[in-house]
Amino acid sequence: MAELRYTEEHEWVRMDGDIATVGISQYAQEQLGDVVYVELPETGRKVAPGDDMAVVESVKAASEVYAPVAGEIVEVNAALADAPEKINQDAEGAAWFVRLSGVDGDAVAALMDGDAYRAYVEGLE
Repeated sequence: MAELRYTEEHEWVRMDGDIATVGISQYAQEQLGDVVYVELPETGRKVAPGDDMAVVESVKAASEVYAPVAGEIVEVNAALADAPEKINQDAEGAAWFVRLSGVDGDAVAALMDGDAYRAYVEGLE
């Protein structure tokens, strides 16, 4: 499996060929608590880094999911709409939010690797 890259807003990106899969980190889902609802974007939408892409609602709060890199949304994980709790079960795997095409690999490589992200999160606690 390709290495995950992370943002300071707790999104992750995994490149699979020329497609970037995006989700929220394990840390983010732990902070949210039990996820009860997910609002996913439409396919075909172009996003820039930092654009609102989705919304996650938990018993504690609602939180935006931001685009970590620029690209076009080519697929959404429709399974999350029916079973948002999957985010709590496998945030950095099966519970991805969107897949993007047209992503600059250098932009992904510039994001934090797992070690840097863990150090970042430790600095927040």
